[in-house]
Amino acid sequence: MGARSRLTRRGLLASSAAAAAGVLAAPAAAARAAAPVQVAEPVQVDGSAVEPFHGSHQAGVATTPQAHAAFLGLDLRSGVGREAVGRMMRLLSDDARRLTAGTPALADTEPELAVLPARLTVTFGFGPGLFAAAGLADSRPASVEPLPRFAIDKLESRWNGGDVLVQICSDDPLTVAHALRMIVKDARAFTRVRWIQRGFRRAAGVRKAGLTQRNVMGQLDGTANPVPGTPAFDRAVWAGGDAPAWLHGGTTLVLRRIRAELETWDAADRVAKEFTVGRRLDTGAPLTGAAEHDPPDFARLTAVGFPVISEYAHIRRAHSPDPAKGIFRRVYNYDDGLSAAGHADSGLIFASYQADVAAQFLPIQRRLAEADLLNEWTTPIGSAVFAIPPGCPPGGWIGQSLLE
Repeated sequence: MGARSRLTRRGLLASSAAAAAGVLAAPAAAARAAAPVQVAEPVQVDGSAVEPFHGSHQAGVATTPQAHAAFLGLDLRSGVGREAVGRMMRLLSDDARRLTAGTPALADTEPELAVLPARLTVTFGFGPGLFAAAGLADSRPASVEPLPRFAIDKLESRWNGGDVLVQICSDDPLTVAHALRMIVKDARAFTRVRWIQRGFRRAAGVRKAGLTQRNVMGQLDGTANPVPGTPAFDRAVWAGGDAPAWLHGGTTLVLRRIRAELETWDAADRVAKEFTVGRRLDTGAPLTGAAEHDPPDFARLTAVGFPVISEYAHIRRAHSPDPAKGIFRRVYNYDDGLSAAGHADSGLIFASYQADVAAQFLPIQRRLAEADLLNEWTTPIGSAVFAIPPGCPPGGWIGQSLLE
């Protein structure tokens, strides 16, 4: 079914939601009235808190998401090959090792800005172009390539691609800005900046760590994520098996910039929004449940025979019955101001980690592109794919297993 040609979402919402509204509205209102509002005690933020840089996996994937992020896409300069890329990664790994420990980078002209890392992580990734430039095409994971173009995409070249990814996250925006500047200065001889995307979540300490965060559309985003440290997470995220040996312990990243059409989203009523997503906006509970983490019952029907969770609801289209075929969402919001008419330029920096893009991300994305009601209010405008190398031991550097 074509997303726009064969399925008119407003028509479906007008008919199906109306049919379901009588069944859903009263229980939903009752559930909202009965459900206690989660109010967390403010938590004191420790600016000296450190996330370890060294380990079998890079930090910044399984790490509890920090409040602020900068995603940096770099293109290699002409003539930069394998040896030069290796030198760059030695230098950038040393910068990251020092900065994440709260120590100034070498030749840091503002060392005072490095002393409060606030859980800083710096994560590196390699795009398809790096493998070609380094003469390592045979080592490129097969699914680390540009995504196929989907009917819902309105991609803008300024947000696409990249040979090198640097993901910088911290609970302090000044720390992110300083780390970004240090990395860019040391990468400048090897690369040019292709794009920079800045994102945010709830400020550190506003909610207890581990609670699902809201996106700019008001939805709890990431409820169905596998839990870091569990076997399900390890199977879904960390590469092994058929992946190139150098990538074992690493992962892959699909980065999608998704504009939220907030003006039209604002015009939809609450029943339509919840019918679109398949969850209640206040608690995040599926329409068939009472609490956020209740499993959705996709077989449940209303009294008039419609699925309570629509065939085209976002959570149904994004659902993977096999946990090993799921993805790990590490999503940030972006807000780039207002147009002259006062319309918000806001949306999501959707970071999806998985062991294999083709086996895990693409089937989900195809279902979403085919017929997801949420497509009426979201537009993908940027897309990039990267291999995320494994971590490194003390004295090592990121990418060493590929480049040395």
